[in-house]
Amino acid sequence: MQIFHSPVRHIVRASAVLGISLACLPSAHALFEDAEARRAILELRQRFDASAQENAQMRRSLLDLQAQIETLRSDLARLRGQNEQLAREASEIQRTQNDLVQGVDERLSRFEPAEVQVDGLRFIAQPQERNDFEVALEQFRAGDFATARKSFAAFINTYKQSGYIPSARFWLANTQYAARDYKNAVQNYRAVVNAGPQHERAAEAALSLANCQIELKDTKAARQVLQALLRDYPGSEAAATGKQLLDSLK
Repeated sequence: MQIFHSPVRHIVRASAVLGISLACLPSAHALFEDAEARRAILELRQRFDASAQENAQMRRSLLDLQAQIETLRSDLARLRGQNEQLAREASEIQRTQNDLVQGVDERLSRFEPAEVQVDGLRFIAQPQERNDFEVALEQFRAGDFATARKSFAAFINTYKQSGYIPSARFWLANTQYAARDYKNAVQNYRAVVNAGPQHERAAEAALSLANCQIELKDTKAARQVLQALLRDYPGSEAAATGKQLLDSLK
């Protein structure tokens, strides 16, 4: 008996074979997911590599910046040192200039008239005039009365209008008193007394004048001078000594 296969059975068999074949192949959805994963991994790797490069570049930039900062610090320290050195040099230059100016002023003052104050008197004196008086005074202070006497006498003859004259006469009279030249000493002491109370040596000159007059045996004149001394200079040391001397003359 011949068996005839119906078309339906052929279709069913073909479908079964096709189903088995498809079951043995990967699904299209799975293949798509693998491709997407690979692309994502590649992108992540690219991003990671780019980030690593950026980090490396940033580290290099930071190192360069740190090197620049250290260089700037070194330059700043050097500049500070230079500024301090310049300040010291400027101070030294200023000090030198001040010394030079002072030295020039001192040298010029030796050739220009200047105001001086001697024994309470103020006046203008020429440099040579001032020098001659100081030289004579140093001779007296050194105890060289003979040389000082000549120097003061020469000064009085040379600078007749000098403000030093009352003081020069006082010291000249002292050298004459030391040499027991009482007569000439009287004249010079009297000139100092007559110069007025503004002269700081006036009271002392009056006392010395009285002593010279006593040495010359002119007690009357000495008494008058001592009385004037007590009247005009009552609070002076010379007046205290003069009072004792006056009491001894009575």
